[in-house]
Amino acid sequence: MAGHGLRALLESVRYEVLPAGATEDKVLAHVPRHVVVTVTASPVKGLEPTLDLAGRLAAHGYRVVPHVPARLLRDDAHLQDVAGRLREAGVDDVFVPAGDANPPAGAYDGALPVLRRLSELGRPFAHVGVTGYPESHPLIHDDVTIQAMWDKRAHATNIVSNLCFDPRVLGEWIARIRQRDVTLPLYVGVAGPVQRAKLLSMATKIGVGESTRFLTKHASWFLRFATPGGYSPERLLARAEGALTAPSAGVAGLHLFTFNQIAETEAWRRAVLERLTG
Repeated sequence: MAGHGLRALLESVRYEVLPAGATEDKVLAHVPRHVVVTVTASPVKGLEPTLDLAGRLAAHGYRVVPHVPARLLRDDAHLQDVAGRLREAGVDDVFVPAGDANPPAGAYDGALPVLRRLSELGRPFAHVGVTGYPESHPLIHDDVTIQAMWDKRAHATNIVSNLCFDPRVLGEWIARIRQRDVTLPLYVGVAGPVQRAKLLSMATKIGVGESTRFLTKHASWFLRFATPGGYSPERLLARAEGALTAPSAGVAGLHLFTFNQIAETEAWRRAVLERLTG
């Protein structure tokens, strides 16, 4: 890779982390303060660990983006409480997916009603992210997911894409959403340099957590991690460079799924930046 555009994307990176016991210490030890940290939420553990970690990281000076899944919100009072707590902690950026909780904790079964309610509450957050699906959602047709982004655009400020391992599919999806006049800035979801043994060890330590569920639902993706030489984030970015750096793509940065391999992800990013600069 030798592109100025990819260097800019790697400098505008966001790290997705899971709210496990050691996460705060790992972030403090390895993540520069200018790197945005997003914190997932688990349908098993609920929102509390996410809100706690988001508040602590914000107090350390990080720009934090907690996930607030619609299906984990009990009711309107809970939503207002979550918003107030995050704003008090200095958080002005949230990511609002539908979430996987089944059944939902309350009345919200999708992201759009939550987004509309946040707008009615005076838009307490300056930045609100919504989900994009480059690779087909297992339960929702592609046209429906793109229509959902169109419906959400009045309430959101950016799109965060789910993982994609195929540069061709990624490029076609970006072109498609732009042709449909979905113009929100896009953060492209990319898996970091995941090591299978460490991923499974981490999943065991935190129980049946986000990563375990995520990879169980996406068995073909897990095979990419498990196969020697099967996945390289640097190779993916090199092959997708044209699609990611085209001005019409509107890609604002990369959203790196760390699976809590935070030190390894930051070491990889710095090494790639050094090679690009050299």
